[in-house]
Amino acid sequence: MSRGDMAKPLLGHRSTEGDPSTTPAAGRTIGVLGSGDFARSLAIRLVCSGFKVVVGSRNPKRKAGLFPSAAEVTFQAEAVKKTDVIFVAVFREHYSTLCDLADVLAGKILVDVSNNTEVNHHKESNAEYLASLFPACTVVKGFNVVSAWTLQSGARDGNKQVLICSNNQEAKRTVAEIAQVMGFTPVDMGCMSSACEIENIPLRLLPAWKIPILLALGLFLCFFTYNLIRQVIHPYIREQKNKLYKIPIEVVNTTLPCVAYVMLSLVYLPGVLAACSQLYYGTKYRRFPDWLDQWLQHRKQIGLLSFFCAALHAVYSLCLPMRRSHRYQLIETAVKQAMEKKMNIWVEEEVWRMEIYISVGIIALGLLSLLAITSLPSIANSLNWREFSFIQSTLGYIALVISTLHTLTYGWSRAFDENQYKFYLPPTYTLTLLVPCTVILAKIIFILPCIQQRLLRIRRGWEKGRYVKFVLPSATGEYSSGETSSNV
Repeated sequence: MSRGDMAKPLLGHRSTEGDPSTTPAAGRTIGVLGSGDFARSLAIRLVCSGFKVVVGSRNPKRKAGLFPSAAEVTFQAEAVKKTDVIFVAVFREHYSTLCDLADVLAGKILVDVSNNTEVNHHKESNAEYLASLFPACTVVKGFNVVSAWTLQSGARDGNKQVLICSNNQEAKRTVAEIAQVMGFTPVDMGCMSSACEIENIPLRLLPAWKIPILLALGLFLCFFTYNLIRQVIHPYIREQKNKLYKIPIEVVNTTLPCVAYVMLSLVYLPGVLAACSQLYYGTKYRRFPDWLDQWLQHRKQIGLLSFFCAALHAVYSLCLPMRRSHRYQLIETAVKQAMEKKMNIWVEEEVWRMEIYISVGIIALGLLSLLAITSLPSIANSLNWREFSFIQSTLGYIALVISTLHTLTYGWSRAFDENQYKFYLPPTYTLTLLVPCTVILAKIIFILPCIQQRLLRIRRGWEKGRYVKFVLPSATGEYSSGETSSNV
């Protein structure tokens, strides 16, 4: 067994004198049924956390070398007799092999750590199936969302949460204490009916990213097709020029900033729509439509994908001068200028445009990097709510404004050049300005005092059309009560 950090309990051994609710780790025996990778990692973590571990195996002599020397490896029946808490680290299809141990297992706590190969593969969860096989035992579902690597590396290197559910509160408390001593954070998920949902969690592949990724891919395909028509198909049809070489780098590099820019605006557009809804109905208690609610929940993923596309755009832009086609074009331009005897080709306007364009782009990428970094849980947890809101909201809108300036300096006066409208299609950057400019304009309107104060009152609980009680002094100095509408 590898030593080092694994040789020390993550939480150490704390004194438990005077605290009857805490069971000392040292001296407590935990059983593990199974000899696979997860069982081995579980045994290592338990030993290093100060527990005595008994491993039950059908072939103890052959499997003993796989476990730490501090763990006792014996037959399953012998292991069950020596402990009251047993981790069942075997697959569902092998549960029936434990039926011979039913009498010995009676009254003990069984911790089911198994998972399925497919979501909702069985009608009942593995934990419920295990409980039906051993009705005299108390079954607890837990540790299935923790990987074997996390167990061996320590809880600090992976997700620290351990989801636990059971119909027995005392059994859940016991397993939660074990998880805490191992360095994990137990999360009570309720009764055994939650086991099915817990078992589905490790099988879902980035569930929160599905819609944002499909959105990004859809935008990429739309803008890529649009740029392909303008940059490749148009010169081929009108001038009989083969520009297919532009597809891998130039067309992609024209598409990426469009996707990044629109995706960034889509991070803040649902907030604008939500504010409009609250202003229209005059309350914050009216539920948003499901599509808007889902949109609000996916803003983090949309923002990270925006940063990803912007970062790729920066890398692609740095690689543009490295292309062989670019070198040929430079030589061709130099030869033409020499033949025409042009000694000074400096264009002051173009120089300033490119300097401003690149500078503003670097600032925008830096702000997007800050937004991406602070959205990570490890960084976000170190910020208070005001700091997090300032970065994600205020700096986010500033990043959107600077990105807009970056786009405008790229276009400059070319938006009014009729040669830029190929097949009567406007330049791509003019299309990308529609949504971001709408969001920026709406934000400016919301900053107006009359709108801002009304929205602030609504978000503090004020409702249109609600009647509130008031108290007024009478002419004699006494007070009388009445009602008025909160609209007044």
